[in-house]
Amino acid sequence: ERPAASGTFVAGNIQLNPVNAEGLKISVYTPVPLAPTANDYGQTAARVVNFFSSMFGPLPDPNLSIAPLPNGTVQSYSAPGLLLVSQRMWTSKVNTRLLAHLAAEQWWGGQVMPASANDVWVTDGLARYCEGLYVEQTVNKEAFNLALEDFAVGALMYEDAAPISQAGRLEPFTSDYNSVVVNKGAMVFHMLRAELGDPPFMALLREFYAKHEGQLASDADFEKMAEEKNAALAAEKPADSSGAASVPLNLRAFFAQWLDSTGVPEFKLEYVVYRTQKGFKVVGKVHQDLETFRMPVEVEVKTEGNPEYKTIDVIGTDSEFSIDTFGRPKPGGILLDPHHNLLKSSARLRVRAAIARGESLAEQGRFFDAVQQYQNALDLQKNNSLAFFRMGEAFFFQKNYQAAANSFREALDGDLDPSYKWVEVWSHIYLGKIFDLTGQRERAVNEYSKAQQTNDDTGGAQAEATKYLQQPYKEGSDTQPAEKS
Repeated sequence: ERPAASGTFVAGNIQLNPVNAEGLKISVYTPVPLAPTANDYGQTAARVVNFFSSMFGPLPDPNLSIAPLPNGTVQSYSAPGLLLVSQRMWTSKVNTRLLAHLAAEQWWGGQVMPASANDVWVTDGLARYCEGLYVEQTVNKEAFNLALEDFAVGALMYEDAAPISQAGRLEPFTSDYNSVVVNKGAMVFHMLRAELGDPPFMALLREFYAKHEGQLASDADFEKMAEEKNAALAAEKPADSSGAASVPLNLRAFFAQWLDSTGVPEFKLEYVVYRTQKGFKVVGKVHQDLETFRMPVEVEVKTEGNPEYKTIDVIGTDSEFSIDTFGRPKPGGILLDPHHNLLKSSARLRVRAAIARGESLAEQGRFFDAVQQYQNALDLQKNNSLAFFRMGEAFFFQKNYQAAANSFREALDGDLDPSYKWVEVWSHIYLGKIFDLTGQRERAVNEYSKAQQTNDDTGGAQAEATKYLQQPYKEGSDTQPAEKS
C-alpha cells in the first residue's frame, strides 16, 4: 500500500526474553549466556524509543525486538521493528549510543526512506546525529561533545571519497560510506542546527517526519523545507536599528558547500591585541585552505573577567577580523569555534582519524595496511599511546611478537590520554600473552598482576587477566582485535 523498507529475520539458537518497560513491550532475543543482559537492553531501548517519539512523533508500532548478530558480519543493523547488535558489540554494559543510533533508524530509514542511493544523507546521517541528541539530553553536554568528536573523526577518515550528494558512488557499510554519509552527514546536521538555532531545527525535524512518514524523501526535499523554515525565521525577526529587514541565512550556499563538495577546513589564527580608551581590541586573520569556504564562525576571547564572544565571517582562504573587548585578553585566549559547531580538521583530529583508518583495516584482517596508518598517526604525534597500542595489536595478530612487545611498551610510556586510559590494562595483558607464548611464565604472571592492579575493567579486562593468571595463554585463543573503548 505504501513504500516500506525490506523486512529482516534472524534464525539461531536464541531465546525470547520479554521486557515490559516505559509502557512498551520490547522482545529481547539472546543466546542463553547473554540472557542476564536482556532486561537492561530492553529497558534502554524503551527509554530511547519514547525519547524519539516525543521528539519526532510516534512510530506505527513502537514495540521493537532486539537480537544478536554473529560476529564477522556488520557490527549492527536496524530493520523494520528489529534492532540487531553483533555479539562482539553486545556487552554486559549496554552501549546506549549504539542502541540510540539503531532506534533512530526506525524513524530515519524505516519510516522516512531515501528516494535514491544519493539521498541517504537524509536518513543515515540524521540517524547518526540522533545518537548525539539522545546523550545530550539524557547524559550531559560533555557526553554530547565526545559524540561530536567521534563524528568528526569518522568524517575525516575518508571525507574526500565523494560529496555527500553523490553517495550512490559508495558501497553501503564500507568505511568510505560511513565516513561520508554517516559521520560527515551527522556533522552537517549539527552545523545546520547551529545555523538555525535549537527550536527551529527541532521543529524542522518534526515537520519533515510528519510530511514524509511512510514515504520516500530526497536531499532536495529536506533542503527545500529547511530553506522555507529559514525564510520564515527571517520574516519573524524584528528590523534592525536602521529599519532594515532581517536577511535570511544563505542555506543554499551552506548545502552547496557541505553536500555537493568535499573538503574540511583547518583554521590557523594570527592576531595582536591593542589597548584602547574603552578596553582592548583584538585584530587578526583567520587562514584556511578552502577557496570557496564561507561560514560564520564564533570566536571566544578569554579575558581576565568573563569570556566574550563574537561571530565573524570567514570567507575564502584569508579573513580579517577585529573584536573589541572590555577585559584584557589572556595570552593564547582567542579560540575559534569554542562550542564545536563546525566540522573542522586539526592535528589532534588527524591523529585520531589515522588511528581510526587503521582500526578499520585491522577489522578486515589487513594488518600490514593498518600498521602503516598507525605509523602515520605517530608521525603526527610521536607519543600517542593509542597508536602504539593498536600497532602492537596488529603485530600480535601477525605473530610478530617482538615488534608487538616493543609497541606495547611504547604505549605504556606514551601519553596515556584519559580518553583511552584502558590502553594501560590491555597493554599489560597483551605483554603477558606474549611472555606466555615465548615460554616466560614468570614474566607473564607479572604482567597479568599489573593489569589487575590498574582496577580497570574496560572490555572485561579483569576477567581476562584472572583467566591467564590461572592458566597460561595459548596461541589461537584470540581471533581478532577486541573492542576496548
